[in-house]
Amino acid sequence: RFWSLVCELQSALACNVQAENEAVRWTPAAIATDQYETTPTFTPDGREMFYMQSDPSFRRYRLLWSRCGDGKWSKPQSPSFAASSEGFDADPFIAHDGKRLYFISTRQNRTKEDEDFDIWFVEREPNGGWAAHAQRMPEPVNSEGSELLPRMTAQGQLYFGSDRAGGFGQGDIYVASSASDGAWRVRNVGSPVNTAGFEYEAEVSRDGRTLVVVSNRGERSHLYRFQKRQDEWIESGRIPARDDVFQVGPLLSPTADRLLFAQADGDRSGEIFLIDLSSEVDARWPPRCERGVNRR
Repeated sequence: RFWSLVCELQSALACNVQAENEAVRWTPAAIATDQYETTPTFTPDGREMFYMQSDPSFRRYRLLWSRCGDGKWSKPQSPSFAASSEGFDADPFIAHDGKRLYFISTRQNRTKEDEDFDIWFVEREPNGGWAAHAQRMPEPVNSEGSELLPRMTAQGQLYFGSDRAGGFGQGDIYVASSASDGAWRVRNVGSPVNTAGFEYEAEVSRDGRTLVVVSNRGERSHLYRFQKRQDEWIESGRIPARDDVFQVGPLLSPTADRLLFAQADGDRSGEIFLIDLSSEVDARWPPRCERGVNRR
C-alpha cells in the first residue's frame, strides 16, 4: 500500500513521459529492462551490486543481485535470503564495511494483502556469501507503519522513512541509534527535513553531513539536498532532475560528490541515473565493471 500510494500520488505523466534532463542514464545493459530498476547498492570492492526491481505500478517488488566479472555485470539473480512468493523485498543497502546488508520486506506479514514493510538485515558469512536467513530489526525501529530505504552511517546511525503515527505529514524521516544497553532509540529528524508533505526516503553521506531526501511537496516526488551545520540540517536546494517525473532511490558516492537515483525513462519504465553534485568528482564511482579498472 505504501509504495502504491507513492505512484498514485504522481500523475500518469510522471510515470510515463520522457524528456531531456541534466542527469545521465547509468543502468548497465545487463540490468536494464522494461521494469523499474532502483535503489542500487555496492559492496566496498565494487564487485557486487544489489538493487530493487518493481513492476511499473509499484505493486510487486523484489531484490536482485549481480556480480562484476569478465568486464561486465552478470545476469541478475535472486539472493539467497529473498522472500518467498508471499512476501516482497525492496530498498537494499550494504553497510560501508561490507559486513551487513539492510533491506525492507513484507515477509513478516500474515497475509499477502498486508503491505507493511519492516527493516531486515543479513550478515556476510565467513565464506564470502550472504546468510540465507534474514533478521528483523526490533521495535521501535520497526512500527505498525511502513519503514523504507534504511541507510546506516559510519557512526552507526540508521536513517529511514516511515509513515508511522505522530509525524509531520504523510511520511517522515527518522533516525535510530543503538544505546549502550543494546536498545534502539528512534527520533523524528524534524523540520526542515520533514514537512506537512510526504517525506519517505533519505540517503545520508558516510560522514553524516549530507542528506538527500525524497519528498512529495505537492505534485510529485523530487530530491532535496540538506547540509548539516553544527547540529542543524539546512536545505541547500533541489537536485537538478526532470520536473515531469518523480525521482526515488538516492545513493550518494563515498565522498558525496555524485548521486545515483531512479526516474522514468520512456518504455523502460524506470532506470538508474547519475548526476554530479560537484565540479570535481571521483570518476571511479559508481563502480566501473571493466577489465583493468581500479576500484575503491
